[in-house]
Amino acid sequence: MRQLQRLLTRSTSAKALAVKRVTENRGRRTPGVDRAIWSTPDDKWSAVQDLKVEGYRPKPLRRVHIPKANGGKRPLGIPTMKDRAMQALFLLSLEPVAETTADPNSYGFRPERSTADAMAQCRNALGRGHSPQWVLDADIKGCFDHIDHEWLMGHIPLKKDVLKRWLKAGVVDTGRLFPTEAGTPQGGIASPTLANMTLDGLERQLKESLPRRAKVNFVRYADDFIVTGASREILENKVMPLVEAFLSERGLRLSPEKTRIVQITDGFDFLGWHARKYKDKLLVRPSKKNGEAFYRKIADILKEMRTATQAEVIQVLNPIIRGWGSYHRCQNSKRTFAQMDHRIFWALWRWAIRRHPKKGRRWVREKYFRQGKSRTWVFATGNEVLVRLSDIKIVSHVKIAAEANPHDPEWEPYFEERLKSSMSATLTGKRKVLWLWSRQEGACPQCGQQVTKSTGWNVHHVIYKAHGGTDKMSNLQVLHPNCHRQLHNDERAAAAQV
Repeated sequence: MRQLQRLLTRSTSAKALAVKRVTENRGRRTPGVDRAIWSTPDDKWSAVQDLKVEGYRPKPLRRVHIPKANGGKRPLGIPTMKDRAMQALFLLSLEPVAETTADPNSYGFRPERSTADAMAQCRNALGRGHSPQWVLDADIKGCFDHIDHEWLMGHIPLKKDVLKRWLKAGVVDTGRLFPTEAGTPQGGIASPTLANMTLDGLERQLKESLPRRAKVNFVRYADDFIVTGASREILENKVMPLVEAFLSERGLRLSPEKTRIVQITDGFDFLGWHARKYKDKLLVRPSKKNGEAFYRKIADILKEMRTATQAEVIQVLNPIIRGWGSYHRCQNSKRTFAQMDHRIFWALWRWAIRRHPKKGRRWVREKYFRQGKSRTWVFATGNEVLVRLSDIKIVSHVKIAAEANPHDPEWEPYFEERLKSSMSATLTGKRKVLWLWSRQEGACPQCGQQVTKSTGWNVHHVIYKAHGGTDKMSNLQVLHPNCHRQLHNDERAAAAQV
């Protein structure tokens, strides 16, 4: 591990990848305490040349407070661009280790995993007739802010002096420098990986400490997790002490306000969904809290856009509605979508009436609403139509295999098959396949024969994701299924001979 880190920190290519990561993510325009950002090619090349471990001293974090859903403020610590790039450089060696040692049913801040996978695992654990009926719905209090530094120093396989400097860099808030005695700041690129590695091992400890008849299942997304149990007594007297001891060793504790033990027939909220069992059927729907937050966002936008045109309102609302619908389309959301459409319609009607207090309702309807092919009262202009949640198709999500590791070449065919399935499921994905097929002039790069509907096709990564490849079109090919399998088999045989 040390040799790999030494090699990467001296590699110009690795430094370029690290700089690319921090200049192409969502926070690329957010500066640290030095107010510097790398926006030009010259800035980025200078950063690559300046990224050296020798003599490296991180600067303090810049404190930023962002609003939380409950009305509070979430503190973020924003490192400088150079410190972010240095973290990204060391993560090139740390992330494969973290992925290999991670709990099987941990889904937050991990490649190729999502909230939909976490909820699919909840379905697997709770959706059968013989499934456990009790759930510990847990939340860790201030997870990122309270992780013990000594524990991190002793268990994270990173260059110790660099890790210590990151943890002890301090934070600047309202012009004053404050020391950082615990925690890894939200806002740093390395923080999610460090937090995951801190919490990994809890699932294995629970499985090893309790018998199968206890029906213990564990699902975690970041610092939110659930543990199932055959009875309340098992969760209270067996699971809770184990969890609290595990967290205490790392300087953490459960949040009393957000942690509770519930029966599955009463339901619980997890990741924006509400899971509840009705007789023998588990239903997962958007939670009331999540739905109210979404509707309040729509209502607030309409209040702010009182003088905007109808086309402008549609352009602003459509991405928000599509995003919320896409997130919830993998659950039992049909009824919730219909109810939300109804609420949005009345919010739009009130918006239209307020704009024209002296006009009659028929005049308002004819101005803002159209007759659609299958329904009336379509909020639309000549070229713009508001998206309806009810028109978003409900689809089932195929959960990722718990052991799947994108850093292991053995799993490359599995991830390519998942990529093929996801591309085939959407119109945009099908267009990408057609573009790849056209670029290859319809021929398989392996055998030279035509790829047709009857032969079938697979998507192949030219550079494996385990070796740093991406899902970009420049790194993809369309192969015959047999050619694809043969290619992977030949590569495995060659690797075995070496």
